[in-house]
Amino acid sequence: MTFICAEIGINHNGSVEIAKKLIEAAKWAGADAVKFQKRTVTTVYAGQLDQPRESPWGTTLGAQKYGLEFSRHQYDQIDSFCQNIKMPWFASAWDEESLHFLREYDLPWHKIASAMATNIPFVRAVAKEKKPTFLSTAMCTNEDVARAAVEFRNGWAGKLTLMHCIGTYPAAEVDLNLRAMLGLRARFNLPVGYSGHEASVSPSVMAALMGAVAIERHITLDRSMYGSDQAASLEPGGFKTLVDQVRKIPVVLGDGIRRITEAELKVAKKLRYWQWSENSDETPRVAARAGR
Repeated sequence: MTFICAEIGINHNGSVEIAKKLIEAAKWAGADAVKFQKRTVTTVYAGQLDQPRESPWGTTLGAQKYGLEFSRHQYDQIDSFCQNIKMPWFASAWDEESLHFLREYDLPWHKIASAMATNIPFVRAVAKEKKPTFLSTAMCTNEDVARAAVEFRNGWAGKLTLMHCIGTYPAAEVDLNLRAMLGLRARFNLPVGYSGHEASVSPSVMAALMGAVAIERHITLDRSMYGSDQAASLEPGGFKTLVDQVRKIPVVLGDGIRRITEAELKVAKKLRYWQWSENSDETPRVAARAGR
């Protein structure tokens, strides 16, 4: 079954209450997990904190980034809430201090964001955690992906899933290039998923139909809310549509073996009257076998 992750990221806008509503929405939609983002602001944005940036928290980049970042106490609340409603969660760390911070929660998965995929010391640190990891590949060449993937092969023979991704928010559908998933799978012999930033539902369903083992999409309560990722997110109804359609794929694809169903036999008896007439030596059993 395709793993479906609802990326909350920073769409909570620094509010635990909004985060809880997003977790509940993801649970209602049928997602398998929710994901956040964790940064040490002074590390990730070193030298940039005084840059001008208008936001609900002030007029500098630093004010915005601190406003979006959850504290230990807030993550404790999120962890407790997720446990209570039985919704798995994890987060993409953007630096090693954040990686160590998340270790305290013993999360089931790691995610390496595209922005961190070329930071090999960081990738190596994640690999040493020995947990299933999703690696986003936006803005990466095949050589970049190879350098990251080898850290998992050298450091731990665990599961690494490559996530095809386009690093624009929102991404234009003409740029999505879903066929690139096939190239990633063939070149690296690893499971491949899709992390989508488009505003629509259908490309993610197409990715699942093409064999994506995981689908990650941002979720928001309202696309008009403040935030850089909101426009590239799905609202709860859209996310539920995505989940429902992806879950339908194995149902409608079936096993590929041609057969006449029992329901069809009943219809055939009515429409092919000559086949089951008193003078016919055809039987439903023969007809069913002929259709295989």
